[in-house]
Amino acid sequence: MSKFLKWFDGHILEYLSFALLIFIPLYPKIPLADLIPGYIVRLRLDDLLVGGAFVIFLIQLVRKKVTLKGNPLFIPLLIYVIIGFISSLSAMFVTKTVPTSDIHITKLFLNWARRIEYFSVFFIFFSSIKSLSQVKKYIYVAALVLLAVSIYGFGQKYLYWPAFSTMNREFSKGIKLYLTEHARVLSTFGGHYDLAAYLMIVLTLFIPLALVVKNLLHKFFFLGVSLAGFWLLILTVSRTSFLAYLVSITVAFILLSFKKGWFWGFSRWLIVIFVSLAIMLSFGDLSDRFAHVLKLDKFKTSFALKPIKREPPKDSQAAYIGVGAKSDTPPSTQKPASGVQTARPVDVYEDIPEFGSSEGLPATLAAKPRVYSQAAVTYDLSTGIRLDYTWPAAIKGFKRNILLGSGYSTLTKRNIEDFTEAESTDNDFLRALGETGLLGFLAFFGTIAYVIWYALKNYTLVKDPFFAAIVASLVAAIFGLLVNSIYIDVFEASKVAYTFWIMCAILIATINFSKISKEIK
Repeated sequence: MSKFLKWFDGHILEYLSFALLIFIPLYPKIPLADLIPGYIVRLRLDDLLVGGAFVIFLIQLVRKKVTLKGNPLFIPLLIYVIIGFISSLSAMFVTKTVPTSDIHITKLFLNWARRIEYFSVFFIFFSSIKSLSQVKKYIYVAALVLLAVSIYGFGQKYLYWPAFSTMNREFSKGIKLYLTEHARVLSTFGGHYDLAAYLMIVLTLFIPLALVVKNLLHKFFFLGVSLAGFWLLILTVSRTSFLAYLVSITVAFILLSFKKGWFWGFSRWLIVIFVSLAIMLSFGDLSDRFAHVLKLDKFKTSFALKPIKREPPKDSQAAYIGVGAKSDTPPSTQKPASGVQTARPVDVYEDIPEFGSSEGLPATLAAKPRVYSQAAVTYDLSTGIRLDYTWPAAIKGFKRNILLGSGYSTLTKRNIEDFTEAESTDNDFLRALGETGLLGFLAFFGTIAYVIWYALKNYTLVKDPFFAAIVASLVAAIFGLLVNSIYIDVFEASKVAYTFWIMCAILIATINFSKISKEIK
């Protein structure tokens, strides 16, 4: 018994890491309890699992079973955490953008603590990896997880399997949803943007691995998983993540060309890009969204595969999510003769009036046509919201305190005393500047830049083609995430953030153990 306990003590972080690697992407965002009344962020099982694993890591650290020595991100992340704390104090007492009431202070420090929670998986995974063979195990398990995420996404799209979303306050309560015909797939994630960003990361990893491994069974395994994940990416209808995928896969093959030769790299890249674009243009609704932006609607050639089931389940406890790229009734873009702006953005398909006060009617009954901004009509509603409100709000927060920003969870408020139910800037660079100022921005993205520098500096030391592909692909995926960050808050989306920091741990551990292996030889 004592021998088993000793063995278990030495492997507990490894098995906790396997549990996190499987559980985080696969378990839907079903809440357990409210953390703050009226707030969209709720306690979930993944919070308990990550928190429990981090406590065990800290216990092992105190017992000197693991060490922070040799961990290159400990100091950079610690600096960011300290700056985030100082920024929070500044928001309360200097800029006074956070009222000194319990609910506002709790919300402020909850968002600060969430960043620490995301970072924690990096330390858990990095400390659990003891060899390159262990890295390989994590990679194969991650591939199986991608396959499972894809299968569930297909079930949502074609068989009306239920979805759980965090796209708004009501959905985030754990309401069971069914997707309508043109709704964007979210699989086990809280939203289609989160899923698309995750897929960009893992596809950038598994596509190059499929072309590098020599074992035919493993090659077909990675190819099959990649095809499933790519089709799921198409079903998310996310333009930003698709563009990020094109960037990341290009960077991956450029880096691999230094190992495999430029002809090998260029020829494989050309095939992957050609197949990717051909599928995107031929199937699904994603090409429609690109056509809207590029004003090429008349050249659209894609068609969508419809659900196998004709009708969604009749479930009185469920709702239906219909955010999509198409409608049976195309959106109107014509202005009436009266001069009232009724033109609709290309991604709005239903005339939902705006309720409010109107002469002769109670406020609860009055309704007037919804008016959209010129940016929303010119591009689409999501772009209009960014250009008209969320991006200017972040810049305003940055100007309040250039060094420390206006504090976490302050950028979506119209008035300082307002309590907002969710936070979103839809641009991670502007969000970092607005919330934590120049110091927080440099600390956070400086850490990411350091990861890239560390990997590229040591890339030549990784001789094994399999592990060289891991390093090249994960560095490329970081570039893809940075592209994604221009339009989405990817580093605050929990499942994406967890995946990113897990992959950073695998990336740095792969380099470190490759260096040790080279020294032994």
